[in-house]
Amino acid sequence: MILHSNIIGKGKPFVILHGFLGMGDNWKTLARQFAEENFQLHLVDQRNHGRSFHSDEFDYEIMAVDLKRYCDDHNLNNIILLGHSMGGKTAMLFASKYPSYIEKLIVADISPRYYPVHHDAILEGLSNLDFSKIESRGEAEEALSSYVADIGTRMFLLKNLYWVKKGQLGLRMNLEVLKENVSEVGEALPIHLTFSKPTLFLRGDKSEYIGEADEAIIKRHFLDSKIKSIANAGHWLHAENPKDFYDAVIEFV
Repeated sequence: MILHSNIIGKGKPFVILHGFLGMGDNWKTLARQFAEENFQLHLVDQRNHGRSFHSDEFDYEIMAVDLKRYCDDHNLNNIILLGHSMGGKTAMLFASKYPSYIEKLIVADISPRYYPVHHDAILEGLSNLDFSKIESRGEAEEALSSYVADIGTRMFLLKNLYWVKKGQLGLRMNLEVLKENVSEVGEALPIHLTFSKPTLFLRGDKSEYIGEADEAIIKRHFLDSKIKSIANAGHWLHAENPKDFYDAVIEFV
């Protein structure tokens, strides 16, 4: 099966991979800006996310294969590949295993190292949304607020809401499989893998996902890499400071 995507613009192929519990549409605003610079944006939904297929299999190896199939199906080569968080992990593995597909790689606020599970409250909150009683986005947000304090995070998560049928809300993601396999999200890039083409790591200056200790790990795996901080931004750096994020990406590509 081929991943679902939203394709915007014409020009050089530029593929974007969203983070855990997200979807390609999270990137629409920036994608339209990138498209004005003669890029064709592919906003891909990774498996078990957005409008892509659901599957009991969920790890980075299989998600890298998904992306290879997607590129083959759309005849994409010499792509710009950008991945955020979980999408960054998929992008790192894909680049390391299938380097011939890529011209330049951009990784947003994630390192190749292992990260412990830290989505427990979010997953519990989403699991406890009772759609036999919840009849509106507002009611869903109120129910989720006791688990997820940050309104920005709640709004991001509730982009997954959709009308399953008239009067019946549901979530697009395959929540059960994502809960069962959440430990996969933090898995490290295999220690022997490297990528030698130009790579840009962008980190939010308020985020703890890429610290000083990560710089050596990044350089070990990504031989032609640089790391740039985005000011006044945390882990959602592309949403918190889209102007500086856009400028950094355009300068690199």
